[in-house]
Amino acid sequence: MQCAVREQGLFGPESVTWRVVGHQASLVGGLRSLIIQSLHPLAMAGVADFSDYRRRPLHRLQRTAAYVAATTFGTTTQAREAAQRVRRIHKHVRGVDPVTGREYSADDPDTQVWVHTVEMHSFLAAYRAFAGPVSDEEADRYFAENVQVAELLGTPPELVPASAAEVRDYFARVRPELRMSPAARDAIHFVLHPPLATRELLAFQLPLRALSSGALALVPRDLRQLAGVDRSPAMDAAAIATARPLVTALGLPLVRQVHRVVVGRDATSIGRAAVEREAAVA
Repeated sequence: MQCAVREQGLFGPESVTWRVVGHQASLVGGLRSLIIQSLHPLAMAGVADFSDYRRRPLHRLQRTAAYVAATTFGTTTQAREAAQRVRRIHKHVRGVDPVTGREYSADDPDTQVWVHTVEMHSFLAAYRAFAGPVSDEEADRYFAENVQVAELLGTPPELVPASAAEVRDYFARVRPELRMSPAARDAIHFVLHPPLATRELLAFQLPLRALSSGALALVPRDLRQLAGVDRSPAMDAAAIATARPLVTALGLPLVRQVHRVVVGRDATSIGRAAVEREAAVA
């Protein structure tokens, strides 16, 4: 019997990315990233003008989860096809930011670097908080591995932070550009307090709010102060303690079925197939 190893996409089972993004804590990381990303006026302007997250939040979550799953766990072809779909959408996302008066575009490399870096950093922060330690060397590998994901969207790789130190330097450089805006305030409030009137999220109100509160606890204090959502360390500790069993539960078989409905069947099937891809097939 002759065996062959299946194509393992951009990363593979030995990567830090599979371990970090594949953990259920990535859901908390995704919520954290939405809070922080909204503080960049040009990135937020595109969301405010073109995103349907208020009207169809579940659909938006499913699309994002499917993209992350395809680029992280899919084959190279699946990753490239997912990126091409996003790039086609990005061509139409452009306008003038009412806060700064500057033109914005989803194809702008600086905006792409912001969105990518915050997302990758948030996945890592959530993993460290809810799953376990990641060494400095592993963190460097993780950021270096994910440069290729940003490159799929057309971002020049030399602009993408490729180590933990580069990520710290990047955040320090971009910090003066961040600010609160009415659109950012609406987006952050939506993440922290999903409206009860949103029918498709009604069944997930309490756990989702608890996970969002846990995500807020992982946002740097100066950014929370900027956003007007800061709170005491004791409240942060309580939020993480409340979210921890929920994060653990996301890995249980029954809850995985519910999670499958929430984030989308394609995302779940791609992630499951990635785990199986380690084995040789006849």
